[in-house]
Amino acid sequence: MPAPEDRPRRLLLVVDAPSLLHRNHHARAHTQIVDRSGRPAWALHGMLRQILEAIDGFAPDAVIFGLDDRTASVRRDFYPDYKAGRTEKDAQLVEQLDRAGAMLDALGLATLTPPGLEADDVSASAATWAGENGWDCVIITSDRDAFAHISDHTQVLRLINGGISGSPMLNPARLVALYGVAADRYLDFAALRGDASDNLPGVDGIGEKTAATLLTQVGPMSTVWADVDHNAGQAVAATLDSWASENGSRRMGATVVRRLTAAGARERYDFNIRVMQGHDDLDLGITPDVPGTPGLLPLDTHQVSTVVSFLGVEATTALAVRVLSTDPASAASR
Repeated sequence: MPAPEDRPRRLLLVVDAPSLLHRNHHARAHTQIVDRSGRPAWALHGMLRQILEAIDGFAPDAVIFGLDDRTASVRRDFYPDYKAGRTEKDAQLVEQLDRAGAMLDALGLATLTPPGLEADDVSASAATWAGENGWDCVIITSDRDAFAHISDHTQVLRLINGGISGSPMLNPARLVALYGVAADRYLDFAALRGDASDNLPGVDGIGEKTAATLLTQVGPMSTVWADVDHNAGQAVAATLDSWASENGSRRMGATVVRRLTAAGARERYDFNIRVMQGHDDLDLGITPDVPGTPGLLPLDTHQVSTVVSFLGVEATTALAVRVLSTDPASAASR
């Protein structure tokens, strides 16, 4: 038996279910797949196929699906215009969103719909849980908010048009390469930049490039605001100007400080932080030492076959039985 330090760490796969359902609804509507009762099933089928591919590739020990509370929102209560401007969801998508939790629960996979919260809060809590319990974590989503949860033990598979196999896996180093900002400062970065999809304007005059430079050269926003409050931003300006001189760029220190001290700038940043920050203290209900509890792999073969076959695609049923009924990679060392 290998020494404990040589054993593969157990892996938690976290799925932003609404994100995948939305993408698959639009990408697969042309298939018009229906289940055996005649209900629309192309988004459910597409999501399940992608997750089966991910499980086949990653061989996780447990899988949990985050779902949005579609009846209440603490963020919308705080900010009534939250996500305002998005087009109304297609009725066939809504119907599949409403059925997703029941299908996943019936399979034996774990789901969590946190009251008043969203799938991203499940992702945030899962990343925290993994770190506290010595697990690795992979979050599957198309939402950039999850980048704030990246760490040495958590990666994000950002689903894009290429599907699971064509999507980038983001770890701390790759996030810096793509966005120029460390994961532990991504929330600061997002709050400065804003998020149009959530109807959250950024700090006026602070775009992505400026925000990344500020956070990389000066430090987290707690450091920036402290200098602004107690030193009129002089250290911030000097650091940015020194960086600009070294890189042959235009001096920007005074301009950035002026924008950070403009009326409403600090309030906008603080507001965005409050709305964007994920809740990381949810009880996931994961009990890895209790075999057979929801979310732990492998799953019951008959149960998997019965549930997936209802979608009416034989190839997917066969794939599900093979993938979901197989011991995870770390099991061989336990």
